[in-house]
Amino acid sequence: MSKGRLEAFSDGVLAIIITIMVLELQAPESAEPAALLPLIPVFASYLLSFVFIGIYWNNHHHMFQSVHKVNGAVLWTNLHLLFWLSLVPFSTSWMGESGFSSGPVAIYGVVLWMAGLAYYFLVRALLAIHPKDSPLAVAVGNNIKEILSLAFYTIAIPLAFFSTLAASIFYVLVAVMWFIPDRRFENLMK
Repeated sequence: MSKGRLEAFSDGVLAIIITIMVLELQAPESAEPAALLPLIPVFASYLLSFVFIGIYWNNHHHMFQSVHKVNGAVLWTNLHLLFWLSLVPFSTSWMGESGFSSGPVAIYGVVLWMAGLAYYFLVRALLAIHPKDSPLAVAVGNNIKEILSLAFYTIAIPLAFFSTLAASIFYVLVAVMWFIPDRRFENLMK
């Protein structure tokens, strides 16, 4: 089965997710610069989520450069990933509008945790249909970043009920860890 339709569909869904998030940003009614101050939490949550969606798009794109085929299991695990990513606009909006209240910050973490787990399942589904010495398997190698991301989310979710700032720092740490380019696939493609 060709991978092209899966990539095109995923790109489209991710573009829609980003569009939905930006449409949630509402301009203040006042023209005074001070009117922007209450929007700082909303913009901060949007910025963090934009980075996360960009990271998923970037890594999905790079990973599929080394993929030669897909099957039904890959299609379903990819949809599973897109489902969790499609909840990012909701959790982003709730977190920002609530001023980073503990419940919304924890729910944001649950959505990120589930998206991270879904990405891990997608990688496993792809590895299952490619040879153990395939470019994909070589590039994936150890999956320390994936495991560390899930561990950080696991810490941040309950931590949100004690310190939303600390939980948010864990989310930012995951974004920073992935924002630094993952050279596994790029090095392989050279």
